[in-house]
Amino acid sequence: MNIILLGPPGAGKGTQARILEETRGLVQLSTGDMLREAKDSGTEMGKIVADVMARGELVTDEIVIGLIREKLQTVKAPGFIFDGFPRTLAQADALGELLAEMGQTLDKVIELRVDDEALVARITARSTCANCGEVYNDNTKPIPADGVCTSCGEKAEFKRRADDNEDSLRTRLMAYYKQTSPLVGYYYAKGMHTETDGMGEIAEIQSAIAAQLDG
Repeated sequence: MNIILLGPPGAGKGTQARILEETRGLVQLSTGDMLREAKDSGTEMGKIVADVMARGELVTDEIVIGLIREKLQTVKAPGFIFDGFPRTLAQADALGELLAEMGQTLDKVIELRVDDEALVARITARSTCANCGEVYNDNTKPIPADGVCTSCGEKAEFKRRADDNEDSLRTRLMAYYKQTSPLVGYYYAKGMHTETDGMGEIAEIQSAIAAQLDG
């Protein structure tokens, strides 16, 4: 089963992707993670990524599709979660063509719907474990007093993203709505789109997503 998680920055896509990895054996393909991994890999594709990033240029759709192709060819899994890709209609077309070429299908597109004001409050209070990426929130899930991550069990450094501030987040939200929201109609027309409330508790969202995947 291959799925896409749609939603603006901070909607909880990464958290739900990790749960799907643990509960269903799916593999999360995060664009950011793949680019960082490729840059440090020393492979031919990695050298291309490193060169582009060193020049401060945007990585092309062709490069990202190439990285996804490599993962689909080399990683054995019952399915994949696409996180951060596609972001545009052109990328959606390219992903569809790649999956068809490899004899695979896209089974479900799940949109996490959120309230912008609540999202701003959530994001400006979040930190992540530098070891495993577990997300904490000053209000709803504070960093443990002993500094030990509840997910990986390691003494960790907890980091805040430099762009997790209100002004930056509102800019990122505007970019999301301009570029990515058209994907909702695109996948709705294909009968793949579903949505769930992304502002609920993590377990509630997990249950809603499970119901959509099993329905």
